[in-house]
Amino acid sequence: MSWDPTQYLKFAGERLRPALDLLARIPAAAPHTVVDLGCGVGNLAPLILQRWPQAQLTGVDSSPEMLAKARADHPRASFVQADVATWRPAQPVDVLYSNATLHWIGNHAAVIPGLLAAVKPGGWLAIQMPRNFAAPSHTCVVDAIEQGPWRARLEPHLRRRPVAEPQDYWRLLHGKAAALEIWECEYLQVLTGENPVAEYIKGSWLKQFLDRLQEPERSAFETDYRARVRAAYPAEADGHTLFPFRRLFIVAQRAG
Repeated sequence: MSWDPTQYLKFAGERLRPALDLLARIPAAAPHTVVDLGCGVGNLAPLILQRWPQAQLTGVDSSPEMLAKARADHPRASFVQADVATWRPAQPVDVLYSNATLHWIGNHAAVIPGLLAAVKPGGWLAIQMPRNFAAPSHTCVVDAIEQGPWRARLEPHLRRRPVAEPQDYWRLLHGKAAALEIWECEYLQVLTGENPVAEYIKGSWLKQFLDRLQEPERSAFETDYRARVRAAYPAEADGHTLFPFRRLFIVAQRAG
């Protein structure tokens, strides 16, 4: 899937809040090596380097479009294009941070313990993933696929439950971690604009399906989704649209 940095950044503020909350909960004092796995356009690089100015920061992402903007905007960090599902640092790092990335990847039972193993003993793995897939913003994607003429092409690519329950991740990690904290938070995002929830999801989860269709079906599919999600998230009397969004957080210290 290709990425559109402009579309993604339409809601940069809303996407940034959980990233900052995750960063604030990492207890590392002065890490030397920090990885931002799934760094996107690198908009977290200044914040990570402000927190740990002595750190060597490496951003990893699979999207050349996102990385081109990251390299242009954030020269203090290094950036690597790689498959985030399989990339591992040459040497274990002090902090491995991954914000809103791992829900794109399957086989969490192997991938997430593998990421903890890529951290030095005593180092930290920090993960944030959306867990909003039972909300209308995402079930409307499923409904639009299942009830449309494109079902045969798109349904094989549906992942209805890409993020597991919090207790599943505790069972994966607790035997390997010296400290482990897992929690969820639902953010009430107050959006503006025309059908803003559709615009928000178009910059992320919806795009993988749009990319698999050609015109005129691509536009027809998007129109179908937009109608469904508009009905699910009607605007308030003052024009704002309320969009609750649940996210899962994991902060684990590798046992030494």
